[in-house]
Amino acid sequence: MAQTARKTNWFAIWVTLGVVVALVLVTVLVVTLNNAATPKPLPTEVTTPSASNIDSETGAITVGTGEDTLGTYVDFMCPVCNQFEQVYGAEIQSMVDDGSITLEIHPISILDVQSSGTQYSTRAANAAYCVAVADADASLPFLQAMFENQPSEGSKGLTNSEILDIASGVGVTGIDACVNDGTYAGYVTAMTAETPIQPGSSGIGTPTITVNGQVIANSSLPPAGSLATLFE
Repeated sequence: MAQTARKTNWFAIWVTLGVVVALVLVTVLVVTLNNAATPKPLPTEVTTPSASNIDSETGAITVGTGEDTLGTYVDFMCPVCNQFEQVYGAEIQSMVDDGSITLEIHPISILDVQSSGTQYSTRAANAAYCVAVADADASLPFLQAMFENQPSEGSKGLTNSEILDIASGVGVTGIDACVNDGTYAGYVTAMTAETPIQPGSSGIGTPTITVNGQVIANSSLPPAGSLATLFE
């Protein structure tokens, strides 16, 4: 007697195929989401921002027209920089507004290692230049808003989309390519290396403060409300 032909279990086959397809789709989704969440590597070539409010030699973004100058070297991931902003920010804004000082903002990046591989410090500093080139008047509001939304050290930092939302919140749009492409990332790296060393320190730190071009120790900062004494 001929052996009875085995019946094909189509139900089992279709279930198996369904599982395989589902796994493929999940894999594609995970890869896509990971790629979207991880910024592409930043360029290393130096593109110098060109605008009347930027000193291309020092990297300073200038705000105000006062005779005296206050320079701040800040990393947007730096919690102490945020503390400096909370203590002195309103006072600095007032001194800029009344013509007492010219503020020189130096966005630098020394804490990329604290952003889980996303180079947040460099991306944020790059965005500060993008904003300054697009709208000089938005430079200080952007800095203030970035510190208001500062991510924690050790996190991935803000995404480029979130940074662009902050820029939009201070009235600056149309800088998507500048932010996403890291147009000034190489310049940020170059300027970071030029950051002066505070008295008593062995390396670059943030915030670093200069008064009329002279670096001061953070320990010599006066109490809030007395910044004007630095220029006496």
